[in-house]
Amino acid sequence: MTAERTIVIIGGGVSGLTTGIALLEAGFPVRLVAEDVPGVTSLAAGAMWGPYLVEPRARVREWSLASLHTFEALADDPETGVHMVSGIEAARTHASAPDWSSLLPDFRICTSEELPTGFTNGYRFTVPLIDMPVYLQYLLNRFRSAGGVVQRGTIRSLDEIEGASVIVNCAGLGGGDLAGDSDLRPIRGQHVVVKNPGVTEFFSEDTGLSSDLLCIYPHGDTIVLGGTAIDGEADLHEDPEAARAIVERCAEIVPALAKAPVIANRVGARPTRSAVRVEAERHENGVTVVHNYGHGGSGVTLSWGCAGDVVELVSTTTAA
Repeated sequence: MTAERTIVIIGGGVSGLTTGIALLEAGFPVRLVAEDVPGVTSLAAGAMWGPYLVEPRARVREWSLASLHTFEALADDPETGVHMVSGIEAARTHASAPDWSSLLPDFRICTSEELPTGFTNGYRFTVPLIDMPVYLQYLLNRFRSAGGVVQRGTIRSLDEIEGASVIVNCAGLGGGDLAGDSDLRPIRGQHVVVKNPGVTEFFSEDTGLSSDLLCIYPHGDTIVLGGTAIDGEADLHEDPEAARAIVERCAEIVPALAKAPVIANRVGARPTRSAVRVEAERHENGVTVVHNYGHGGSGVTLSWGCAGDVVELVSTTTAA
């Protein structure tokens, strides 16, 4: 690995690992520095493909579509933790079809018979579901197999990075501090993982801006139940009361979930910004920094698309 061409990525979550793979497979030597690999918040994700309250709309659509194509290909390999699953997203009051519905060929309006009691409309479609612990291990293995180097450590300033031709800021919630960006804030999320009583389709409720979410994501023998979205909260301790409420909400849709054995609680802090930041700037020490953070609850959905843009920015920088 030649120091003068080494790309240093800060952050070991889904964005950092995906970006590292994209750069390595484009021919760049990469060193990834992070306190946790894989990242805690990425491990806590649900995770179902689908842009969730994130801007800018035009770029989000492009990023999401690029990731969708990649996940569809990865779903052919059971070792990735990615699988295509059909299910329903429904609402208790009228909700328009999401902007991204046109990206899914089987997207359709539900019949009234398909909807649970109390729901007035909904949509059926097939999307990638990602078992995050399995998927993140797959990404880490792929990163290392491509020649990537992992360095454990906490970076508090970009000036701490030495021997980098370009620095890529994929530090999630910490990315704002590194960039001096006050626009970044946490949104605390919690999921409950239980033994799957036999659910094969996903279900999610369009809850608008509510902090109480309802989602049921089956991953074979386990099922991820969600969730919460507490704006401004970054505490990663488990909340037993929130966990009980999550299970109760989900059991209203699938009664068998009420007695499903709990395997784990997962808590993360979604790094949220008014708009996702993927752009390059010159740091005061002269090194180019490419930022890739602020994905909110759409980090997985945007991961491959944003990584592709980072490769383009790095290629432009290194060619200059």
